[in-house]
Amino acid sequence: MLVRRPQLAFLLVASGLLAWFACRPTPQMQSGPSLTGMTMGTIYSVKLAKLPAGIEVDTLHRKVEQRLQQINALMSTYQEDSELSRFNRYQHDDWFEVSSETAGVVNVALEISQLTDGAFDVTVGPLVNLWNFGPDPKLGQMPTAEQVEQQRARVGYQQLDVRLSPPALRKKNPEIYVDLSAIAKGYGVDAIAELLADRGITDFMIEIGGDVRTGGTRHDGQRWRIGIEKPIDHVRSVQQIVGLSGQSLATSGDYRNVFEHEGRRYSHAIDPSTGYPVHHELASVSVIHDHCMMADAWATALLVAGPDAALQLAQDHSLDVLLILRTEQGFEERMTDGFSRFLQTNR
Repeated sequence: MLVRRPQLAFLLVASGLLAWFACRPTPQMQSGPSLTGMTMGTIYSVKLAKLPAGIEVDTLHRKVEQRLQQINALMSTYQEDSELSRFNRYQHDDWFEVSSETAGVVNVALEISQLTDGAFDVTVGPLVNLWNFGPDPKLGQMPTAEQVEQQRARVGYQQLDVRLSPPALRKKNPEIYVDLSAIAKGYGVDAIAELLADRGITDFMIEIGGDVRTGGTRHDGQRWRIGIEKPIDHVRSVQQIVGLSGQSLATSGDYRNVFEHEGRRYSHAIDPSTGYPVHHELASVSVIHDHCMMADAWATALLVAGPDAALQLAQDHSLDVLLILRTEQGFEERMTDGFSRFLQTNR
């Protein structure tokens, strides 16, 4: 699973900047307003092709800010008084009442965990921290096998229950720690898309830390063009460009937060089943989906699953997916037929 928020934010913001580069605005596009700010430890941006009559930009911006603050108050692990933080501190195994939003996101997370045999797991945080990809890294310290096994005992989506009515969460193991950072940004994007739709705004591109959802078209009537990064450490360049209208895109990669130890490269993508960073040739996964929350979670899951399992899962669940693999010759792309129809050939 991807790094927790500070490192994950860097990876996704980098992808987001590339997305804006790939759709560099024409003079016609510049007439649409843009809203920007900070949320979930990263940058958000809302670009509108046009604004319906009667809607003021400043008022809309405040509504967007308020909605994102609401989601943070529910699902942040960095706000000590958030709903999720209070649940993580709760050291009992009875039901803990939460909002319907939090329960709904956790329910989706557990469904994807089951479909991927645990490649996606919102309880993997203790292992992420152990491998120094969390908020307080201890540089130069490699965990021992004993430490990995100790933290693995605190990890496992099977130790977490969710109830939708009335909404509640329950720990089977009081020591588990839930981190929704690999799905909550996508949920936030979807929530803002719903907010815009409620106000009659149909042409937009929303991004939170690199997770993107589009609606309608740009001001010039063309699809929104989103760049997918080439998975190279410390370098930003375009691997592919997709054109979206009404779809979401999320990319997970192993190339932003890495370290080397005794000649071996360790990435922030942790396999919950082993407790160790994944070690395979899959460098990047991009998923196109109607809902950004689903694209976000699936991209993470498929990166952990590895190239062969990822492609099989994509086919089994009718996902539109691009996989980028490292080879001795460079990079190799594998994609589903559904993904290929979004590719833009004129860069």
